[in-house]
Amino acid sequence: MAEGKRLGRGLAALIGEMDTETSFVERARTTRKVPIEFVRANPKNPRQDFNESDLEDLTKSVKDKGIMQPVLVRPVKDEAGHYELIAGERRWRAAQRAGLHEVPVLIHDVDDKEALELAIIENVQRADLNAVEEALGYDQLIQEFEYTQSELADVIGKSRSHVANTMRLLKLPESVQVYLRSGELSAGHARTLITADNPEVLAKHIVEDGMTVREAEKLTQEVKSPSTVKSVKTPKDADTLALEKAVSDALGLQVTINHKARGGEVRIKYSKLEQLDAVCKLLKS
Repeated sequence: MAEGKRLGRGLAALIGEMDTETSFVERARTTRKVPIEFVRANPKNPRQDFNESDLEDLTKSVKDKGIMQPVLVRPVKDEAGHYELIAGERRWRAAQRAGLHEVPVLIHDVDDKEALELAIIENVQRADLNAVEEALGYDQLIQEFEYTQSELADVIGKSRSHVANTMRLLKLPESVQVYLRSGELSAGHARTLITADNPEVLAKHIVEDGMTVREAEKLTQEVKSPSTVKSVKTPKDADTLALEKAVSDALGLQVTINHKARGGEVRIKYSKLEQLDAVCKLLKS
């Protein structure tokens, strides 16, 4: 897979080093602007989930300052002047929302195989994928293009164990993968569930109680069946549930209150930093 290794280095030169003066000069020679309606999405883009609040924030930035970095595209066969995205769909979506008529593009003439490889690797290098999308991307490269896990790890700059552990997440039930896609479960949480007999029940328990990865590990070691989960989990009393609702309504965020043997804890879940800032301001006042 020497070709794959060359691809990885080529991608770094093409995308990963864009902040250097040399790449800026090169980009200035190869970037052009095209009508935004002449650019279409890549149906095989490994990234399928786009956080709405993040996209809104990017849209505001694009309205104020435009697109600071071009999207990577390839020419569409038999359609002169039309292009398909390889990478940068989030920027392209934000540009559409912002009402831009043109979008800066970096044109790279590649075939279907190279386009998919670039799309997957670029997203992984930018950490733009959730754990399930990353695992599916790895699996697609291995199934369609005959990468080994070691060769794939070499190309994307990750360890072989990272690739193997990430792909193991695809063994989890679909309902658990939904938690992963939404960010309610981290990859660390999910890895504790891979060998469990009842991952769906445990995942629901972990999400509802806002457990840490260490707490999730302890739970999966102690609990062996769904009935055991029910016996371990103490139902919350009406007063606690009412207090959770009152605080949640006041903050506009999900709040979980857990009583323990000594004391307890309050967990406030936020999806973006602006929400955390608002909570901090309330606490200060």
